[in-house]
Amino acid sequence: MELEILERKAAEGAHILITAQRRMGKTSLLRELAERLKHRCICLFVDFEHASSAADAVVEISLALNPYKPLWQKTRELFRNILDLVDKVSIGELGLTLRAGLTTGDWKDKGNCLFGILASSETPVILMMDEVPILVNRILKGDDFTITPERRRDADIFMSWLRDNGQRYRGRVAMMISGSIGLEPVVNQAGLSATLNIFDPVELKPWDNSTAISCLQALANEYGIEFIDSAAEAIVSRLGYCIPHHVQMFFSNIHDRCLRKGVKEFHPEEVEEVYETEMLGIHGHVELTHYEERLKQVLPIESYALALEMLTETAVSGSLSLESLSALAKFYEMTFNGVFETQKTILQVLEHDGYLKQSPDGYLFVSPLLRDWWRKRHGFFHTPVLKRSNHAQAAR
Repeated sequence: MELEILERKAAEGAHILITAQRRMGKTSLLRELAERLKHRCICLFVDFEHASSAADAVVEISLALNPYKPLWQKTRELFRNILDLVDKVSIGELGLTLRAGLTTGDWKDKGNCLFGILASSETPVILMMDEVPILVNRILKGDDFTITPERRRDADIFMSWLRDNGQRYRGRVAMMISGSIGLEPVVNQAGLSATLNIFDPVELKPWDNSTAISCLQALANEYGIEFIDSAAEAIVSRLGYCIPHHVQMFFSNIHDRCLRKGVKEFHPEEVEEVYETEMLGIHGHVELTHYEERLKQVLPIESYALALEMLTETAVSGSLSLESLSALAKFYEMTFNGVFETQKTILQVLEHDGYLKQSPDGYLFVSPLLRDWWRKRHGFFHTPVLKRSNHAQAAR
């Protein structure tokens, strides 16, 4: 479904912001879309995961043009003062050369010319940019995760540059932005939401039960494993929320289990043991700890501890109620100026990036697996905040 939506919007020349939770398969989706569109468009896949500046972004886009000779010749001409002496080097060395020659002051002019080169293509261009949020976050916060006026200005210049070129070359160059963290919460922290106004958001949703079961069955067939009775259905039921990576992770553990036992069958009654010992065990920790790491990248450093406590409170107590939020605010009121606003910002991030969702009882974990993993990782020494409040009142 998402592929069809993206394909239609791409054909219309829309600029797209792909939003989704962690591990929803955004990058794989973009690569599949590029395969579908390769006879109609030039699809440039650019990964900004290791970029840390706007100049790095211009370099990465430039390198993506290397396989397209007419466009690459124009790019070489644009950078002729840098590239004249590097005709026969690897792409990696070429990137280092461009980075060394592209000064902080001229990245924007070169970048504008680069968009002009893209727009000159006889075939429409789709610029698929992965991990833009990570890049913007680095520009905005630096190595110390602190927003300064200078960094905010730099992030504004970069995002405005993307927006301006998107408007200038609409119909010739379409942009698709994705990432493993949400872009909206990042720019919201700096008051730069207006820079996203040309992008059409497309949300990727988790698999429905039938899709998840089909995936499990296909994997089982590929590896010669037989699901006995309703084992696949039991797996999906236990996960409760079928993020593609979590489904694949569950099957990987099943495959390992079958290899260890020397069997080719998997039964429904084995699901709980795999969930508890593997998904919530050491292997699961390695796979799921990125939820914690990515959160640290998005939130201001002073908010990180409060976010961890809010998530742990939700996991241990079952929900994060307004009463619990109020009690937490009292515990942190000496730490923050405007603790309620800080909580509001944190909740926006946690909702957008798929940790929590609102319910009549407060906030709940979206994924039962993430809830259970979080409780196991952080919940042992956690006393629910309302119990702490009651103890404090009794002590008085």
